[in-house]
Amino acid sequence: MKALIVSDSHGLIEELQMLKEMYEDKVDVMFHCGDSELSFQDEVLQGYEIVRGNCDYLENRFPDEITKEVGGVRFFVTHGHLYDIKPSLSKISYRAEEVGADVVCFGHSHVRGAEMVGGVLYMNPGSILMPRKYREKTYAILEYVREGVTVQFLDLDHKEVARETFKRRN
Repeated sequence: MKALIVSDSHGLIEELQMLKEMYEDKVDVMFHCGDSELSFQDEVLQGYEIVRGNCDYLENRFPDEITKEVGGVRFFVTHGHLYDIKPSLSKISYRAEEVGADVVCFGHSHVRGAEMVGGVLYMNPGSILMPRKYREKTYAILEYVREGVTVQFLDLDHKEVARETFKRRN
């Protein structure tokens, strides 16, 4: 199972379109973790599973969270602001447990990262507009196979800037 994960695009259209055209036939799902600042009806968002971020205040038709099973992997996707993800993952971890998530995708902090906690992968693709902590504007490709999961962080030139690999829980 392979997923494209992007977040915090804050009005970008060309970049989202480019990612969609590049990956829509190569991945099983495309998630946008919020703060698109685009309309629910914007054509560029078609094909993305998208949640509402704190800067999407003009658009209330996006859900606050998505729980979706793709290829046997249960995803929980939210922006992160409703779970106060900046200081810790504790609040979002309670919700992840409630929905039985294998992977939790979120944005909000604009800081890319991935970590496995209690057999659940928590990952933030960073921002394709305004990254924090790292200079690269990033999105992520997550690949989940029987042996484990790999999160590849790529910049907008599609060059890998970081990679995290984790063993899959039994």
